Amino acid sequence: MIDLLIVKPGNARKQYGAFSSTLSAIEPPLWGILLAACARKKGFSVRVLDAEAEDMPPEEAAKTIAALRPRLCGVIAAGSNLSASTQAMPGAGLLLGLLKSLAPEVQTFIWGLHPSALPERTLNEEKVDFVIQGEGFSEVPALLAVLKGPIPGTAAAKALVTGKSVNPESVRDIPGVWYKENGQARSNPRAALEADLDKLPMAAWDILPMSKYRAHNWHCFGELDRRSPYAVIYTSLGCPFNCHFCALKALFGKPQVRYRSPESVIAEIDFLVNTYKVRNIKILDECFVLNAAHVGKICDLIIERKYDLNIWAYARVDTVNPDLLAKLKLAGVNWLALGIESGSKKVRDGEKQRNYGQEKIFEVVGLIHKAGIHVGANFIFGLPDDDLTTMRETFDMAVALNCEYTNFYVAIAYPGSELYKEALENDIPLPDTWLGYAQFSEETLPLPTRHLSSAEVLAFRDKAFSDYHGGAGYLEMIREKFGEKTVEHIREMLKLKIKRKFSVGKKA
Repeated sequence: MIDLLIVKPGNARKQYGAFSSTLSAIEPPLWGILLAACARKKGFSVRVLDAEAEDMPPEEAAKTIAALRPRLCGVIAAGSNLSASTQAMPGAGLLLGLLKSLAPEVQTFIWGLHPSALPERTLNEEKVDFVIQGEGFSEVPALLAVLKGPIPGTAAAKALVTGKSVNPESVRDIPGVWYKENGQARSNPRAALEADLDKLPMAAWDILPMSKYRAHNWHCFGELDRRSPYAVIYTSLGCPFNCHFCALKALFGKPQVRYRSPESVIAEIDFLVNTYKVRNIKILDECFVLNAAHVGKICDLIIERKYDLNIWAYARVDTVNPDLLAKLKLAGVNWLALGIESGSKKVRDGEKQRNYGQEKIFEVVGLIHKAGIHVGANFIFGLPDDDLTTMRETFDMAVALNCEYTNFYVAIAYPGSELYKEALENDIPLPDTWLGYAQFSEETLPLPTRHLSSAEVLAFRDKAFSDYHGGAGYLEMIREKFGEKTVEHIREMLKLKIKRKFSVGKKA
């Protein structure tokens, strides 16, 4: 019997709509294989079923899991970034329900930022035995120990697994685990975070179908036929900031950041390059370019090896400098994503942790371009102070910056964020399905602002995306940097239209 089966549900078509088939990335489930590695380090047998990568429908995935009869099945509710966890819940919930009907004896847990933000609700709403709140590195092995036998040295050692279910007493000593007792949700205090990330094992890459993964289309502009192989790594966990719209602290407990040693990071890069010939890499860190000494040492180690890498990572407008940018470029960091959020001073001033002005934004984008690094600019329409004038300011700034790719998002109140809390307190309409929290689905429902309806924000966003990436100045820049083939690719991309349930003229 397999002790632990980690499952990534396949729900990309509904999450990403028209973009799912060819444009969006197929990312390896990094958090899933980290949990698997932690369990394997404790002596448990592990496997992964990536239903998304295998293009496996939920019914087939449930049958596969039921046939394997794992001792514990963990469903990972996560997307291409941690804030996408909520949009993964429909696929996770569907899979859990199908599995419970086919093999009720298989014990299950769900992990992700969303379950950590709403653990009790998740436990009550989904057909799942346990919710893991927090990182899960210690919680999952402890839960496996209960299922396989008592945990030595604790009160739970007196309790045994009984029949087809776990005696509730046996999980009372496992931090971070939510469970049911007599039909009522029960919880244990959150587990302490692992302070020394080097104590964690390397992610279990060997149990993934590595040939199935591909980078985002923009990540490989100019080399669109080289999107595979692809990997995602982390050099730090957490974030020291507390942005109004971000739900990240629901997973980590509070704003904070912990670092892996550069030696640990390069050992993983060595493994990926030498074993799987990985070239395209996403650095998962919420802000990689934050600690200059940390980033610089990692770059030095990559440069020493003369690897031909194509890396993208997150940075902040206030954390880059010319010397560090030069080193990043030499290491193969070809893309930096910046959270600019808004082109309006009024809107930026209303958000926490945005203490820089428009002049600084243009200066930093110029420095990044001068270093030969491309910019993925991230903007948000529909923040609380937005109106049509401020959103137009944001669009105009994007056009003036003319970055190589621009993500226009809508403000969505993700569970765990301050926006979500404020929406509940003020009776602001929220999506009635978790898929409504996805940015590119038919059901997407952004927050209304103080001045605009949800439908008006969404319509502005969709037009802005087409107008920006179809603009003459943008396409000419792309032609000069990446060639005519990439221009044609973008034109084909723009032919894909997102279906929207909530549009201007319809009730949102």
